[in-house]
Formats: sequence, C-alpha cells, structure tokens
Amino acid sequence: MTEAPDPTARRRGRRTRTESAGTRDRILVVAREEFSERGYEKTSVRGIAKAAGVDSALVHHYFGTKEQVFEAAIEVAFAPALNAPEALADGPQAEVGERFTRFIFGIWENPTTRTPLLAIVRSAVNNEAAAAVFRRLIASQLLRRIAPQLDLPDAELRAELAAAQLVGCAMLRYVIKVEPLASADVEQIIARVAPVVHGHLTGP
Repeated sequence: MTEAPDPTARRRGRRTRTESAGTRDRILVVAREEFSERGYEKTSVRGIAKAAGVDSALVHHYFGTKEQVFEAAIEVAFAPALNAPEALADGPQAEVGERFTRFIFGIWENPTTRTPLLAIVRSAVNNEAAAAVFRRLIASQLLRRIAPQLDLPDAELRAELAAAQLVGCAMLRYVIKVEPLASADVEQIIARVAPVVHGHLTGP
C-alpha cells in the first residue's frame, strides 16, 4: 500500500515564510555590522553575504543594490530618531526647543544608539551614495514629519535649520571630537543649544 504524502512536508528547495524572514533579518544584522566596521566604500554585497552565510544573489533578491542594502540597514539604526515628532508634540510649546534638543542628544549619549549612528554619519561623510541615502532618510522620515508639528508657513525650513544645528553639534562632539565640546557635560550643551533650536522652531 502506498503511503499518503505528508501534508506538512516542505517542498525541496523552498523556504518557509519564517525561514525567509529569519534570513532577511540575519542579512540586515550583518550588513549593519559590516557598514559600521568597514564604512560604506569598503563594504561589499559579497562580503555581507559571506558573513551572513548566504549567497550574494540572495542579498540582491531581498534588498537589491548595495545602496538599497545600506538604506535598509540604517533605517533600523535610525529608528529611535523617528520618535522626534512625538517628542515635539508631547508638552508645552514654550519648551519645544529643549525637548527636541534633549531628545536628539539622548540618542547620541546612549552607546547602544550612538554606535550605529556613528557608522551612518561616517559613511555619509565619506561617500556620496551613502550621503544620498542619509539625506533621503532624514528628509522623508524625520523632517517631513516634524514640519507639520510646527504649523507655520516656513515649517520645513525651520525644521531643517533646527536639525542642522543639532547635527552640527553632534558631528563636532561625537564624530570629530573637538574639545572642549567633546568632553563638556551634556546638560551644559543642552542649556546653550536648546534656545537656538527653539528660535528656529518657533521664532519670528
């Protein structure tokens, strides 16, 4: 008598949805590590695939080009910053500059979130393709979500100026490490920077 086929058996060579998700996540984790350690230019799709234990064709299948792999990888690392619009809205208008400043410096002061951000910024500074991805992410995921919170005619410009102030400070403190800014107490920095950020967001 011929045995009935096992309905739970998986066809040879076909990945289950769970396995596919697991593989994709593993590639992303490895990609973040590779970009953090090597920077954008020295990281390759082949290197990511090798470290993840998969074929490079599978990396292309899930993400496409190296630029698209980079974008997918940094979106996760950039995720904490996406709560900035909520930080702006959660409190009185008179304190919006301090809330935004404290929120951004809180991300940079946390080693868990600072390390991948450093990798993103360094890659963006040294490579135009990485910089384009970073600009696109900041514009679409952060600034365009902050601007509606301001309810002003030039809200997008205001959001960009506030972000520029904070990104510039972060670059000097955490990336270039210019003294005395690099070793100054973060509360002192927030106290001095917040009024400027507040002016950009709410001033005339």
